Amino acid sequence: MFGLGKPKQISETEAEGEVERAFHEIRQTLRVSGINLNFRTWAGYQKFFPVMWDAMRPNAETRAFETAADRVRAEAVRIAERLGKLDAATSLRLGESQSYQIRRALDLYHYINPKLLVLTSAVSLALDGERTGGATGSVELIERGAPTQMYPMEMVAEEPEDTRLQELFEDIKQTLSLSTINSDYRTLALWPDYLAAGWRALKPITKSEEYKQASEQLRKMAGEVAQTLPYGVPLSRERVEELGEDADEIIETTRKFEHILPSLIINIALFELDWRTPDTLVQSPFPVAARRDIGNRQGGGQ
Repeated sequence: MFGLGKPKQISETEAEGEVERAFHEIRQTLRVSGINLNFRTWAGYQKFFPVMWDAMRPNAETRAFETAADRVRAEAVRIAERLGKLDAATSLRLGESQSYQIRRALDLYHYINPKLLVLTSAVSLALDGERTGGATGSVELIERGAPTQMYPMEMVAEEPEDTRLQELFEDIKQTLSLSTINSDYRTLALWPDYLAAGWRALKPITKSEEYKQASEQLRKMAGEVAQTLPYGVPLSRERVEELGEDADEIIETTRKFEHILPSLIINIALFELDWRTPDTLVQSPFPVAARRDIGNRQGGGQ
């Protein structure tokens, strides 16, 4: 199974010092309402994590980065459309409010996961000594802060008391070779009947050869678009070792995220197709305007 590094994850409530600073900047720069598993895990390497984020931030706040993630998201929707619909909500009696909240939660992850994959791919390339950045993509700065209509990144406990959810999480982890349940599934578990119905339909799809090949295709695409970012990523194995961190362990953890995320992005796209058309889903759920405070690269949110 995919282990995700030895250090304990650091949650937002536990973060202090440079980790807390990086978490705040990630929320603002990536325009997201919470801190995903990637960052909570990387934060366990407390010397590496702020340095990694500082190396990626110049790219992450550009239009080029947003466009790269948009390309990954659109490709995931096209892949999901070929794999078929889940029809997870068909047999459920969901109220109007529940349906609305589920759609908002899905939009959150449909938006942020492609950005996480592009960022992770760029970090992985840099740690492997590959060239990153230096392309001619737009360096226009995008606005900061999570959109007001974005769902808060709320989720059930990683080890829930509900026996049914315990069994569901364990099945997801075993099937997808995960050691830790992703934030996405923990959020969807706020509506356990919906997650259970969706997983019943999704599970056989994840075992197909077409799905596995599509996940690998998306991973490779993300690596390619990561190389089109405008700025080089000043990160390397040597730099990690200078920090006194275990470079092999960090590289392994990063590669595992790089392999987990493509499937997760496709899975969320499959869930989304139950609610929205492909033409809608290939567009960003949260289109972003140019930043108004262009002269201040280090400024706070608007």
